[in-house]
Amino acid sequence: MDDGKQTRFGAKGELETDSETDATDDESESIHSDYGDELGENETKSGANRYVVSSLLQKAVRRSDEEIAAWAAWELVRSGYAWNFWNRINLYVVEDLRAGHEIALVVSRYEELARERWSEDSWRGRLCAVHAALAAARAPSSREAAHADDYFGELSEERATALEEDREPRYDHPLDELEPGGTYDAVFDQHTYEGKRLGRDGAFFRTHGARVGPEEEPELSRQWRLRSMRLEDRDYTENELARAVRPVDPDDKWPETEETR
Repeated sequence: MDDGKQTRFGAKGELETDSETDATDDESESIHSDYGDELGENETKSGANRYVVSSLLQKAVRRSDEEIAAWAAWELVRSGYAWNFWNRINLYVVEDLRAGHEIALVVSRYEELARERWSEDSWRGRLCAVHAALAAARAPSSREAAHADDYFGELSEERATALEEDREPRYDHPLDELEPGGTYDAVFDQHTYEGKRLGRDGAFFRTHGARVGPEEEPELSRQWRLRSMRLEDRDYTENELARAVRPVDPDDKWPETEETR
């Protein structure tokens, strides 16, 4: 008779059933070092400091060293610092990996499994941590968000200092052209006070603010846009209709040329 229990081989080749595995997973290992001693403050089982192992994990993720990243994750979790690992690996996802990569969702799912479905310090919890570390190490690395934060902060300080010293800033600031008629004129549509004051209605938004790039709209989206505009209680010129679906120039993303006005 099938009792619904699944049999599998354990990590060392021993035969286990689900019930045996669950029992093992629920019993947290006593936190002693590999040498049988009680762990000191912030010490891992191998005898390292957890801050150092965490730093090793981050550098391994940045340098795409999969093996070292996996070991560091495993060491932290087995030493009772799973909470520290999950906190840090999520930070590394936003600090050290390229924006837009699906890795953030992958790591979040592994964390959910480890913390909510099983337990952080169980065998399954350790596997989730290793998987998360491997996924992070395999993702494209970039410090772009951290660099942006540093640069934008310095840029704002430089702008304020230049004004105080009555000189030109060393770098252009987006705010210098953020006004009607400036480089970013398209943003002043019906959704802004300045745009309303200028009498810019939905038509301006459709022909200026809603344009995309560098790729043009997919064909079906393009058809929907044009048909929707033709159905409005307003007559658009052919130039306005063409402009509404024309992609912005990838080499000159903001200014509206005479051709597109």
